[in-house]
Amino acid sequence: MDYQSILDRVHAAVKPIIGTGSVASYIPELAKVAANQFGIAMVDLNGNVYQAGAADTPFSIQSISKLFALTLAFHQEGDSIWSRVGREPSGTPFNSLVQLEQERGKPRNPFINAGALVVTDMLLTHYASEGGAGNALIKFIRKLANNDDISYDRAVAASEQGTSHRNAAMANFMKSFGNLNHNVNDVIETYCRNCAIEMSCVDLARAVTFLANHGAVPWSDEKILDASSAKRINALMLTCGTYDAAGDFAFRVGLPAKSGVGDGIVALIPGECGICVWSPALEESGNSYAGSVALEMLTSISGRSVF
Repeated sequence: MDYQSILDRVHAAVKPIIGTGSVASYIPELAKVAANQFGIAMVDLNGNVYQAGAADTPFSIQSISKLFALTLAFHQEGDSIWSRVGREPSGTPFNSLVQLEQERGKPRNPFINAGALVVTDMLLTHYASEGGAGNALIKFIRKLANNDDISYDRAVAASEQGTSHRNAAMANFMKSFGNLNHNVNDVIETYCRNCAIEMSCVDLARAVTFLANHGAVPWSDEKILDASSAKRINALMLTCGTYDAAGDFAFRVGLPAKSGVGDGIVALIPGECGICVWSPALEESGNSYAGSVALEMLTSISGRSVF
């Protein structure tokens, strides 16, 4: 498969729609990002990199961080994690509070904000003595991406924390049901810092290759998860990873994926490669518009999907 020519073809085809949609204005720092940008990268299991556009430009990964936080928590907790967070699509916006009351403080899945806050609470327990949960996650991501320069943007973290009233409401509500063990402010601060981690498309495509490789980092053979656990996280990405548009995204793209309002989407082709696309303008669901179209084109042209 000539992935470079496919990416070049996809890049050329999406140029007219780059910038369609709106950047995430509810986080002031993200509102400053220029909408007319696009990058896409693929990293195969042999370490070969294919890229087009601004694939080396770092951006705020936002909710893509939930994927790595979940992996780290699952590595520590195993199946006991599911006693505190569910595995079902929510069908509601990523920051909705509605289901929390109906389901007594247990979030539907780890990829909506409420679920990610519970996962963050778990990490605060496991990494209290190792420089903190935020440092543990960055260290973990650096290893997966093979890039020690990855860090977080302090301005974005502060901007997000300053506008995190709805997240704080969710955290307090879950704490009232006994599903949050740590101080709400500590959970929110760590969560916002995790969302403010900056990575490029190449970094992110490389970082998810372990999920395309049955849970093992391809270039080191380090086992992050066993094959069964990697399969389960891939399934959650497919069914819950793109917010309340997950069904339509699976219909159009057909790959496990996780999006973020920092305008990136990571995806993977099992047994082949990790993928990341970035374009700042979002559709109403919170997913990158040009990025979603690019991934749909990629799977249509290549004939590669999980179906």
